[in-house]
Amino acid sequence: SRVGIIEKLWSMSGSLEEGQIIALNGEAGFQADILRGGLHFGYSPLKFAIHKTALVTISEGRIGYVYARDGQPLAPTQTLGQLIDSNGFQNARAFLQNQGQRGRQRGILREGVYAINNALFVVIAENQIYAGPMSREEIHQCSQWREELVHSDGFSPVIVGCISGAQAGPEIELSPGDQIGIVTVHDGPTLPSGEIIAPEVTASDGHTGHNYFQDTEAFLALNGIRGKQLQVLTDGTYFINRWFGTVEMRPKTLIPIGYVGVVISYFGNKGNDVSGETFRYGEQVESGSRGVWRQALPPGKYALNPYALKVELVPTVNFVLRWVNGQTEQHRYDEDLTSIALITADGYEPLLPLSLVLHIDYDKAPRVVQRFGDVKRLISQTLDPILTAYFRDIAQGSHMLDLLTQREQIQKHATEELGRRFKEFDINCVAVLIGRPESQKMATEEDPIQRLFDQLRERRLAEEQKETFSKQQEAAHQLKDLNNARAAADKQNELTQTEIDVRIAHNRGESQRAEAMGLAQRDIARAEGEARSRELLGHGEATKISEIGAAEATVFYQKIQAYGDPRLFALSIAMEQLSKSQQPLVPQSMMWVNGEKGGDATPNLLQGLLYQLLNTSSDWKLSPPVTEQATAAAPVAEMKS
Repeated sequence: SRVGIIEKLWSMSGSLEEGQIIALNGEAGFQADILRGGLHFGYSPLKFAIHKTALVTISEGRIGYVYARDGQPLAPTQTLGQLIDSNGFQNARAFLQNQGQRGRQRGILREGVYAINNALFVVIAENQIYAGPMSREEIHQCSQWREELVHSDGFSPVIVGCISGAQAGPEIELSPGDQIGIVTVHDGPTLPSGEIIAPEVTASDGHTGHNYFQDTEAFLALNGIRGKQLQVLTDGTYFINRWFGTVEMRPKTLIPIGYVGVVISYFGNKGNDVSGETFRYGEQVESGSRGVWRQALPPGKYALNPYALKVELVPTVNFVLRWVNGQTEQHRYDEDLTSIALITADGYEPLLPLSLVLHIDYDKAPRVVQRFGDVKRLISQTLDPILTAYFRDIAQGSHMLDLLTQREQIQKHATEELGRRFKEFDINCVAVLIGRPESQKMATEEDPIQRLFDQLRERRLAEEQKETFSKQQEAAHQLKDLNNARAAADKQNELTQTEIDVRIAHNRGESQRAEAMGLAQRDIARAEGEARSRELLGHGEATKISEIGAAEATVFYQKIQAYGDPRLFALSIAMEQLSKSQQPLVPQSMMWVNGEKGGDATPNLLQGLLYQLLNTSSDWKLSPPVTEQATAAAPVAEMKS
């Protein structure tokens, strides 16, 4: 369990060269070869001193660090000695002969037991320091290194993504195991001027080649550069020399559902601007270049180096901003927003609480970040001033009562107008929601807005009372109709019977009317027939009379001609008729009054007739009878008259 470090007290081969500690050719001093367990002869105490030290034991899952006290000096750019094939530092001679370097070594010891020459190599393990004869200063320095490694957990491998049993619980979006390791390399060439992140080192086959910083010599052979590395450690266990590279644990980048991640890269070559000529708020580049990446990252978990890439979360679902004192949403974009102080046209000074529902298109999220930097700056530098100025302008042209009663119209107009303005900044205004205005008053003052509300309540109560009275009136009318309906229902049988009787009477009347109309039509037809018959008979009689009249007229004319003078014929006829008269032709008595004759002074009919007949001045002419039968009867009839 021990090894022997040989110290040669004197030698005929000469002494060690300046700066050497370990002898390779039998010089006086500590020898490169060691004695293993067993009996060894030939080492006289007058010439040799044997220093017994314990075998180096590294526990399982632990790391041992090596410090070489002898070897070639480190180059100016080196911090650790290069790794030499020396069987895990157990072959001191091979280490020195192969140009091994003194100082802290890049190589580490994994779990196991090692027979190491502690005169050359000091092994710093978790539980102890394995060292041979050293000065106090060296022992103190090694103790400080051990304390630093213990403080940084350098004796344990780097474990990424491990969750202990105490941390296990319900799954959340980003668990304690969602971590990445950020590696900072402390050896190798320095970063070029202007760079802050070392580029990722890859082999010709596309693999890392250095097994995630565990093979230090391969890393440096692939032109690895010291500094923070772009490449990160993902879930797994890594045995990394903490003197070569320190590891910082950082959470993975989470882009939750409803967001996109706009990437701002601090690493890479300068890319070409792809934002277009009209966009004058900075440049956008393709992924991998330095600047704002044109393509945003969709929701998910990403192992991104936060020192090389910054991800700005931009919500792509509707989100609410509240201009309300003392209220804020979970996203905390609105934590600095307050209710808007207004002055109305009628002198009120209310505080207007309102909420704004916004939406940002996912493909325009990089433009928003390029223009404003982040969403919070967008709100404070653009949305808040525009919204505040807009509602103050509205209030100056409105009365306080308008803000209380025309809220819906104001909201609608504000949504349209602000949506038009916000569109210039690649933001969609979904809705503007106005709350109840509040007064800026002291505790002892009367609230004027509350007084307005009281007036509105009284007005509304009066309107409700009017509506109630109207409903009561309508109910009274309906009750009246109901009573009429009930009365009608009670008399329904009687009403039905009377309606039937009315219908029967109506039908009877219609029947009689139809019968009367039939009889009337029959009588009319009969009368029309009789009239037609009489007409025909009259025409026949007239024809017959005409024929007879014509013959009589001829005979009568001949009689008149026989008298020679028509007056004589007329006189004879008049005498004949007078002889048959019942009235006396001569008055029976005469009376004289005052010497005048009494009675009728008017000549009587006989006197007149005789005067006409005997008057020679009368023109009597006799015309012959008309030949046409239709007109012959007329003078005869006239003559008879």
